[in-house]
Amino acid sequence: MADTSDTRTPAQIEADIRRRREVLAETLDEIGVRVHPKTIVGDAKAKVVAHVDHTVGRAYVQVNRAVSDVRARFVDDGGAPRLERVVPVALVVVGVVGLLALGARRRRD
Repeated sequence: MADTSDTRTPAQIEADIRRRREVLAETLDEIGVRVHPKTIVGDAKAKVVAHVDHTVGRAYVQVNRAVSDVRARFVDDGGAPRLERVVPVALVVVGVVGLLALGARRRRD
């Protein structure tokens, strides 16, 4: 059989009950804050912002890597342009721009 006798005084029991009520009140306050609509919306916004920041960061890294790769193709280690690669690309760009200009001129006439 379990011993159910309590050796605490009524004042100690009341103090324990008071402490327990304070702890429960704090817990209920925390729950109230967590389920408040503004808190839920704020948490959702924070998650979206974190996701967007992560996505933008990844995109920045990929763009930076692509720019570095292109630069490595057209510039040597000393920083001088690689003419064997720059000249053909420049000729292609001039040719495309010239064709576009001729096409636009023919449409106006």
